[in-house]
Amino acid sequence: MSKAVFQLEPLTCPSCIKKIETTLNKMNGVESTKVLFNTSKVKVEFDEVHVKADQIKETMKKLGYPVLSSKVS
Repeated sequence: MSKAVFQLEPLTCPSCIKKIETTLNKMNGVESTKVLFNTSKVKVEFDEVHVKADQIKETMKKLGYPVLSSKVS
């Protein structure tokens, strides 16, 4: 299991949290997603056999939340 933290531009509304978490949690291989509103960070636990960090980043970009930086462990 891999973990990643994605830094987004500042989030402006709490509904952004639900939109990101709901979409990412539907992705095959994503085990959990936690959006931290006050820091605009998204923490994702995922299985790299099924999904790659770049796919998660691309999905967030398509939602309108481009990733500024990321760290995968």
